[in-house]
Amino acid sequence: MQFWPRKRARRIYPRVRAWSDVDGSKLLGFAGYKAGMTHVKLRDNSNSTNKGGLISVPVTVIECPPLKPLSLRFYKKSDYGLKLVGEVLAKNLDKELKKKITIPKRESKEKTIEDFDVLRLSVYTQPKLIGKKKKPEVFEVALGSNDIKFGKSLLEKEIKIQDVFKEGQLIDVHAVSKAKGFQGAVKRFGVNLRAKKSEKSRRGPGSLGPWNQQQHIMYRVAHAGQTGYHTRTEYNNLILKISDKKEEINPKGGFLKYGEVKNDYVLVKGSIPSPKKRLVRLTEPTRPKKKMEVVPEIIEVSLKSKQ
Repeated sequence: MQFWPRKRARRIYPRVRAWSDVDGSKLLGFAGYKAGMTHVKLRDNSNSTNKGGLISVPVTVIECPPLKPLSLRFYKKSDYGLKLVGEVLAKNLDKELKKKITIPKRESKEKTIEDFDVLRLSVYTQPKLIGKKKKPEVFEVALGSNDIKFGKSLLEKEIKIQDVFKEGQLIDVHAVSKAKGFQGAVKRFGVNLRAKKSEKSRRGPGSLGPWNQQQHIMYRVAHAGQTGYHTRTEYNNLILKISDKKEEINPKGGFLKYGEVKNDYVLVKGSIPSPKKRLVRLTEPTRPKKKMEVVPEIIEVSLKSKQ
């Protein structure tokens, strides 16, 4: 079954349930909006027969406007999970936040946050910079260490993608996939079409189970149901490029159903879940593979019209 239950995500942007064990004073994640896909020509540096030659590679373009800090949150481990024991708010919060969340009027005193186990930074996006909507998304990002001094320094500035990731590293991509509604077993699970002379349905499962065993239909039987709009994670995606030069990535006429990229952007090798304009979250890899010694050299980025 691979994924069960196949039900709709709780919200339109994903949550991260596991963070990497990277040590050090750094943020472990970022977020951006999927703009679309294109292809680039790379100098092949793998151990293949085409080593040194040019290859065409599909890439996903993710626009990453700076994140703004909301608060520094202190958690204590308990028998029922993490318990919030303190919070320090950032200054100069945007007006759009009042429409999204309820901002606490008073922040925690220093003496209430001396004893904690986990430190998280609550941030919010700036979708107004890409001109798609006004309400920001609010989520938490883990820190590599419990350094309070470093955490408080993050409350004083905007966070850019260059401060978190670098070119040539592997990341995990968390996203909510494209919604497809109520679909049959063939599209939902990929079961084969039944024979031409088979009885009853042709696009349904061949057997619902034995007659004389469990007395009910098992959940493993492929049936019709909700397809898409699921929270999914793509592991170990390679960052090929991080840049703020929009003229190097915007195709003629802009990206289809998105427009032009106006802020910093990331080129991720291959495809990722989620439709265009939806927020995707990028994190340090939880299943890291061997790092590449040399970042592949990008020779050309396709700027042909996607219309």
